[in-house]
Amino acid sequence: MRLKNTIIDKVLTCASETWTLTKRDRKQLNVFERKVYRRILGPVYDNEKENWRILNNKEIYASVKKPTVIEKIRLNRLRWFGHVERMEENRIPKRVLYMNLGTTRLKGRPRNRWQEGVREDGRIVGGEGWQEKVHNREKWKKLLRMARNRRILQMPME
Repeated sequence: MRLKNTIIDKVLTCASETWTLTKRDRKQLNVFERKVYRRILGPVYDNEKENWRILNNKEIYASVKKPTVIEKIRLNRLRWFGHVERMEENRIPKRVLYMNLGTTRLKGRPRNRWQEGVREDGRIVGGEGWQEKVHNREKWKKLLRMARNRRILQMPME
């Protein structure tokens, strides 16, 4: 389990602060994470059927009790947003975050933007007025820590 936490999670979530997760991305990340957990936890012996079997998804999440990769990515995005939001106006990351490219979007259903994902996560974590909480670093840090511990950003299994 330590190997997963120290190596696999770090590699898997590298630069995840900037990701816009689609439903397909979330599903692939969840499948990969469950494969890793199944490999680590191994098969279990079923006394009723008197044979070995692999753990199902609910059993995996019940035994692990740690935030999923998706939750970590969503928290990373919020953490990065808070960092950029507190920057001075002339800093490049803040200018890029609020830059208007002046182009039109394609026809059809628009793809989700990074800011839309952050807004959704921010409302879940901080409720109404969450953007004002970003400017106080200590309160924001405490809010994100509480969200991680209580697993507020937990998604239904896909």
